[in-house]
Amino acid sequence: MLPAQHRMRTSTHFAATTRSGARQGRRNVVVYVRATSGDQPSRAGFVVSKRVGNAVCRNLVKRRLRELVGMTIQGSPAGFDVVVRALPASAEADFAELRRDWESAWRKAASKAEVPA
Repeated sequence: MLPAQHRMRTSTHFAATTRSGARQGRRNVVVYVRATSGDQPSRAGFVVSKRVGNAVCRNLVKRRLRELVGMTIQGSPAGFDVVVRALPASAEADFAELRRDWESAWRKAASKAEVPA
């Protein structure tokens, strides 16, 4: 589970990240990363729509993504907002596939995100 300080909660933060953040897509996920001020801890939010599957499947995908993001975000530098959007293909993906897609998209999007001056 992500600690409270690393959770993105408000729709304004979600909207700002998806609109102005660096976007990187893979087969199972789309990752949006926006650089914020460096004094704030990095935060993550998740979007898993009904197109992914039934409630059991969506919750499984969310749990897997939370675990992956939690392992990454706590060791990364502060000052990033991250939104992870699960695509319908993630319903059939196993943990290793999700991990590969997440890590690849995260590295690319984080390198593209501009650090504010």
